[in-house]
Amino acid sequence: MVRRSGGRIVGGVAGGIADHLDVDVFKVRMAFVLLSALAGAGIVAYAMLWIFTPGGADDVRPSGQERRQAIGLALLGFGLSVAMSALFSGTAARIIVPLIAVAVGAALVWREYDADGPRSLLGLPAKPTMVTWSRIVAGITLIVAGLAVVVLAGIDIGSLGSALLAVAVTLLGAGLLSVPLWLRMMRALNAERAARIRNEEREEIASHLHDSVLQTLALIQRQADDPHEVVRLARSQERELRRWLFEDAAPAQSSLAAALRTIAGEVEDQHGVKVTPVTVGDVSMDIADTGSGLPKEHFTAVLGAAREALVNAAKHADVPVIDLFAETEPHQVSVFVRDRGVGFDVDAVPADRQGLAKSIRGRVERRGGQVEIVSTPGRGTEVRIIMPRTDSGTEAGAEADSGAEDDTVAGARPEEPAESVVEQPLTQSSGSAVRAEQR
Repeated sequence: MVRRSGGRIVGGVAGGIADHLDVDVFKVRMAFVLLSALAGAGIVAYAMLWIFTPGGADDVRPSGQERRQAIGLALLGFGLSVAMSALFSGTAARIIVPLIAVAVGAALVWREYDADGPRSLLGLPAKPTMVTWSRIVAGITLIVAGLAVVVLAGIDIGSLGSALLAVAVTLLGAGLLSVPLWLRMMRALNAERAARIRNEEREEIASHLHDSVLQTLALIQRQADDPHEVVRLARSQERELRRWLFEDAAPAQSSLAAALRTIAGEVEDQHGVKVTPVTVGDVSMDIADTGSGLPKEHFTAVLGAAREALVNAAKHADVPVIDLFAETEPHQVSVFVRDRGVGFDVDAVPADRQGLAKSIRGRVERRGGQVEIVSTPGRGTEVRIIMPRTDSGTEAGAEADSGAEDDTVAGARPEEPAESVVEQPLTQSSGSAVRAEQR
């Protein structure tokens, strides 16, 4: 809700409430008049809403009839407040009337501080008119006079306590006068801060777009005759832009999902295939061995095995798309690498051509994990990697694992295991079989 600025009579509070609730402004003003009869509750409510409700952007001026009607209702509200106070407590002349004078004076001063347009250092209009100065002087006079009457009524000024009370009341009056100034300053500071934040975000976005997206577009234009390179650049830029927009800039070792996405991107760039990673849940590397994440050896083994499975599928499956799925459960982590390529017969692989022995199966099983390969000629291959989240592996074979466990945590390239690449395919349909290695 906002107050009326152009169409206000006093503070624009009644008009703002009427616009917000879509009711007649006359009904709102009458409600304030009736509340004023309850020990001035309507006057207090109007003042509080005036202070804490921001002004609107309307510029429609009220008609003469509406102005006269609003002023008449305001006077009626003040009269009801005085009459009801005098009727039930008999304190109208001593307390209520001075307080009403203070309220009227504050309203006159607040109205000038709250007006639209350029401001001077004191918060007043940059070019104040005679009417402006008249309202300010009249408002200050009413405030000082009203507070003086309240203090002097029935109080012995000769006492020290009364003097201190007078000082406190004077300071209260000064603070009352400066409320609109402080509110305006706070709103101006908040608006400036919001504008500065928006400008910084805009500059950061422009810098990133210039350094990444525009540079990639320039490379695509220069290599438009190479469709494979264009596709590779476009996928790489899409990946980077999505990571910049939607992902945290946390270290890769703090997230298995982030590390797998990085590995998928590297395989895409190096082999010209599209890898679609999907992750359910996430786990971080337990570097300090606290038991809250995945042990470091398990973490690196999963990444190395997943990357090797992706590389094998990219080289041998003869498909443009490879699926990577990872799921983190309370007791284990599962990774699936699947392609719909040429496939191969797992049982037909000769015993001396165990390419899975070190690159995938060995490093996972040494940490207590399991590797299962399901492949059918002509229908594709799926490599299933299951790793427990506790250190249940064996130390046997650790010496043989010294070269194969130099995997990369943050999606960097793991060390290639010692292998001898077989020049002939394992079978006629063994396109997605992993490269045979000597154990």
